[in-house]
Amino acid sequence: MEVLSTRTLRAEDIKLIDLTMRDGEQEAGVIFSQQEKLQIARLLKEIGVNQFEVGCPWLCEEERQILAAVAREFKDEAIGFCRANVEDIGWAAKCGLSTVTISISTSDIHVQRKFGKTHGWVLTKMIEAAREAHRLGLNFVVSAEDASRSGIDFLATYFNAAFDEGACRVRFCDTLGILDPLSAGLVISDLTKRLKGEVEMHTHNDFGMATANVIAGLKGGANCVTVTIGGLGERSGSAALEEVVMALRHVEGVRLPIATQRFREVAEYVAEASARAVPIWKAIVGTNIFAHESGIHADAVIKDPRNYEAFTPEEVGLQRQILVGKHSGSHTVSFKFSREFGIDLPTETAHAILARARHMAVTLKRPLFDKELMLIYNELNGEGGEH
Repeated sequence: MEVLSTRTLRAEDIKLIDLTMRDGEQEAGVIFSQQEKLQIARLLKEIGVNQFEVGCPWLCEEERQILAAVAREFKDEAIGFCRANVEDIGWAAKCGLSTVTISISTSDIHVQRKFGKTHGWVLTKMIEAAREAHRLGLNFVVSAEDASRSGIDFLATYFNAAFDEGACRVRFCDTLGILDPLSAGLVISDLTKRLKGEVEMHTHNDFGMATANVIAGLKGGANCVTVTIGGLGERSGSAALEEVVMALRHVEGVRLPIATQRFREVAEYVAEASARAVPIWKAIVGTNIFAHESGIHADAVIKDPRNYEAFTPEEVGLQRQILVGKHSGSHTVSFKFSREFGIDLPTETAHAILARARHMAVTLKRPLFDKELMLIYNELNGEGGEH
């Protein structure tokens, strides 16, 4: 039976590569303008992300113009995503990019059913593209698409050939998100023992394990991880930047130099640019992460937020919300009126407001707005709404 030996994680050993502008834009229906990609790049640089893929230079002239604009402002951070084609590498160089990712599939099903070729052909294509990148003076990362369904022996051969050609690191892709954390840790641990350089983890979220697999890959020996803002990406998305950073900080005790207090701001910008909403239940940046309605929970949070909050809302750019609804208790009502409205309620009044609030919440199928609570208060006191 294989036993997974994990390493101690250190912030200085971990590098984040953001793919929002490339893999995020490959989510069906998402298109970023030049100004939007420039702004995303600025936000990523400002919060401390190391590098970011900005798009595919071989795609079209409009894309090349955008890549050139981003490359002019972010020469060291911008990466172009290329297929293992010599022509793609040439386009990247013409855009002014200094780094490229060279990608080709390595699994049997892709090699045979997607390309109708052999593993030898895959190796040749990768080496030709790598040598062209070297000839043009570009740094390059070599990626294995569908690596998680590839044979470990061929992967080791493929990746070591990439290092022989001068790759700065290699990318292991769980393209269909089929790994679980244990198997992810095991395969990366096995690979890193066979390879001559650094491994980068790229995970997808088809089974909801992208972030967990990234953490497992890091423990297995990977040094770089790819992420996207909000987990935006093909199909069900990729590992979310904010999830990886906060899981490392609060679960693993590894504090990356990332400005987490801007996470909500960045998530909102990308959501707007991609015509998507940030789900209210979204891990780390969803507004409901710090919304407390249940009486038991709200009472405990009022006494000490650490009872039901793993980290503070300010740490990710959010605010705590104490809500009054069907599941609330009178303590919540008293606290809300005292803290937020400046009104100290008699116990009987708090119970009366709660009874009406619960009835309204059931009818409306949501917690009450502040103005609705004040309406109840005014009606109980026979007032005309002076508060």
